[in-house]
Amino acid sequence: MHRCERVRASIYCAAGLFGLLLLFPTARVPAWPLDDWDGTNIGRLEYMRRIERGEMKGTSQPPGALLGTGAVDIRLAGSDIGMPSPDTDFTARVRGLLGTEADRYAFAVLDLTDPATPRLAAHRMDQRWNPGSVGKLLVAIGWLQALADRYPQDLDARWRVLRDTPMVATEVIVRDSHTVRRWDRDNRTLIRRPLQVGDKGSLFEFLDWMVSPSSNAAASMLIRELLLFRAFEHDYPVDADVAGKYFGDTPRTTLAAALAEALQAPLMRNGFDTETLRQGSLFTRKGKALVPGTTSIASPRSLLEVLLAIEQGRLVDRFSSRVLKKLMYVTERRIRYASAPALREAAVYFKSGSLFRCVEEPGFECRAYQGNALNLMHSVAIVESPAKTRRLHYLVVVMSNILKRNSAVDHQAFGTALEQLLRTEHGLN
Repeated sequence: MHRCERVRASIYCAAGLFGLLLLFPTARVPAWPLDDWDGTNIGRLEYMRRIERGEMKGTSQPPGALLGTGAVDIRLAGSDIGMPSPDTDFTARVRGLLGTEADRYAFAVLDLTDPATPRLAAHRMDQRWNPGSVGKLLVAIGWLQALADRYPQDLDARWRVLRDTPMVATEVIVRDSHTVRRWDRDNRTLIRRPLQVGDKGSLFEFLDWMVSPSSNAAASMLIRELLLFRAFEHDYPVDADVAGKYFGDTPRTTLAAALAEALQAPLMRNGFDTETLRQGSLFTRKGKALVPGTTSIASPRSLLEVLLAIEQGRLVDRFSSRVLKKLMYVTERRIRYASAPALREAAVYFKSGSLFRCVEEPGFECRAYQGNALNLMHSVAIVESPAKTRRLHYLVVVMSNILKRNSAVDHQAFGTALEQLLRTEHGLN
């Protein structure tokens, strides 16, 4: 889902999000995790590091993506800010940004610029839709909770599992068209294509491929491996024969229960209602055939609660919150909402997702992201604007169902309009 979509000539495809730390006046050295690509074992970050150093040709990063290591962090650790009641006037102003199609949207905006007086704008905040690829954040939460359960006090052990655990793509990845960036360390070249059976990567790399280019294949592999991690405990990772026997011999009802325990129990433990927030299945055809699941669902309220938990360091714990926020920061490029030109100077931590469905209709041609029966597009974002001074700090969830039109530009326009509204209201224009 993460591809720059040319829906009209004005669409702005911003480049990815990578930190840079200014160590010397004349040199730019990338920050987490670019300066520690071997420490994270996320290979594509070495490619991006070389671009930033001028060693390879590539797209430069927007100013808001240049935060240093210590600046990419949770902002409200230990705070007790809860979800305030919607501010009627603030809601009306934000809703007005959407014009005549406002009722095709559902949104929640939490302005934390003054943490002593947070403001909430909410429109159809309890509308429930399939989260699409935004649900991949819930897969990451499942892994982070499992690691915290295994190593509650040993953060180094958690990091070693993320960095050193090998994963090899199996047939569960079939079928997915999303390309991923894989760095060939031996030949120092970039391979960009969809994952294929037999492709290797670390756990951290698969998490990066899931969050950054939104690979369905990577997400399904991560769910498969999470089930094995939980089932075999300290014997994990297991070889292909053992894994095959587990999935082949375990009753399907038991597999379904294990899937719910892996993905939904962590949400309940972290205070979320799985009737309004859950990832119910794997993301690929082969994955869904391997493990039976259920429906996936989310609402603006539930997704906003996730963002707030990240900022407060209580999504599992502070270690986990930081890892997830950083994964949301170092995506390959900004798209949809995050590609808004007004956000170039801002640090944006985001995930986007979509889901469309078409039915026969005279004169209508079904195209990607332009469904006539269902055309969901969702974005979640933590925005710190400008990146270095953070004069604005707000959380955004925008979900839409605008039929027959790729609404990437609509989300982008909303991102610009909301940033400008908040600048005005806080006297920053």
